[in-house]
Amino acid sequence: MKTFGGPALFLDRADINTDEIIPAKYLNEITKQDLQPYMLEDLKLAGFDPQGEKTREARVVVSRANFGCGSSREHAPWVFEVNDITAVIAESFARIFRQNMFNCGMAAIELPKEKIDLLFSYAGYPDTSIFVDIAAQKINVNGGGKGEVLPFELSPFDKALVLAGGWVDYADQKY
Repeated sequence: MKTFGGPALFLDRADINTDEIIPAKYLNEITKQDLQPYMLEDLKLAGFDPQGEKTREARVVVSRANFGCGSSREHAPWVFEVNDITAVIAESFARIFRQNMFNCGMAAIELPKEKIDLLFSYAGYPDTSIFVDIAAQKINVNGGGKGEVLPFELSPFDKALVLAGGWVDYADQKY
């Protein structure tokens, strides 16, 4: 079974769009793997390095509202997938991006602003890790010698998609 979690990458901005997640100039690449080096290449945030160690090691992204807005391309979740990011946690998601995450067997977890703010309070700790237990619908965050457990909601169908490994694996199991 896939592990959902590990080191966290904090992107402290709302409205991060799919062109910032994977620039459109790379959409003609032949394989998902070809997208790997370009993840978040055009994202401009103070102190953020798309090629930096924190970005390369990240397995979870935490962000603000309306994550994945813009063009409705599957390439945005794919670039996370090939970079071993298995979960994105945000206040809200663009509808198509969120569904594409589930279709690819990855977690797109929505939490209210106060819970996102709590997660961001861990951003300054270099050892912060976040693990998402899909079955129990709980997020475990640890860093700086402290930790929290946060519940979240998923629809039964979205949960089934993620646990199956995505839409294709789900369909293979069910049909």
